[in-house]
Amino acid sequence: MNSPELAASTIRSMKRSPSSPRTLFSSIMTAVAFLCAALALIPLTAVIYYVLVNGLASLSPSVFLTLPPAPGLTGGGFGNAFLGTLSTVMIAAFISIPFGILGAIYLAEFGGDSKLTEWINFFTNVLSGVPSIVVGAFAYAAVVLRTGRFSAVAGGIALAVLMLPTIVRTATEALEAVPKEYRQAAIGLGATRFQTTLKIVLPSAIPAIVTGIMLAIARAAGETAPVLFTASFNRFWNSGLSLNPVNVNPFTYLTQGVWEPTATMSRLVFDFATAPYKAQQELAWAGALVLVTLVLITSVLTRFVIRRKR
Repeated sequence: MNSPELAASTIRSMKRSPSSPRTLFSSIMTAVAFLCAALALIPLTAVIYYVLVNGLASLSPSVFLTLPPAPGLTGGGFGNAFLGTLSTVMIAAFISIPFGILGAIYLAEFGGDSKLTEWINFFTNVLSGVPSIVVGAFAYAAVVLRTGRFSAVAGGIALAVLMLPTIVRTATEALEAVPKEYRQAAIGLGATRFQTTLKIVLPSAIPAIVTGIMLAIARAAGETAPVLFTASFNRFWNSGLSLNPVNVNPFTYLTQGVWEPTATMSRLVFDFATAPYKAQQELAWAGALVLVTLVLITSVLTRFVIRRKR
């Protein structure tokens, strides 16, 4: 028997009968996996359907430019809440991204197997499992009570604590995934360990690090419990902001506005969804749609970055 015939005979012998127990078990488990996947998509589909149906009717460009209506009145929007969400998330990103990346660089490049590395990993894992309402209570005690006011800064600090473990873990994995040959080549050319990390390893890991940052931002943008304790709510524009672009003063906002109670989209949805007035309920649905859209855009960008990396 020649080689092609032997190969064909071997393949035929390896094929299992469709009625064999192993084939039947494989087919059943495949069907169960598809069924579980379909069941998992039902809640997601239902949420998106209800948000789209109820939110699209109230969503228009004007809602991003106007203030929330007073109880019992119609019209209005959530312009201040939209800007408040952007402000708190930007403050959180400004705090968490540098610390998260620096912590990841230490863990992946300089920490090794030291005790400090073990403790940092342990506390990062613990922090990632802490309920968001506990983080909000911590920020309330550490910032709000000490400053004597609710503010966007307090909300940003609370969200930064929630974002930090996600950034640290994803950035650490991204740095560790960089091939060791890159480091060896750089050191062989005379680069120091710091130069190798800064100019070779870190740029190679940037796409994956950006992915982790976007995931952390998506989570922070939809959090409600921390801003309940820290940013509170405001039915008006913060200092330095206005409907009239002429009256917008970034310096005033950065020095005063961020230290005032600040409306956020998640808090607005929380308050208006249970309000007894239809106009506020409609704004809550529109706000929910905006939040879902922001998360969706972030997820799409994350997938785009991952594909470009590959």
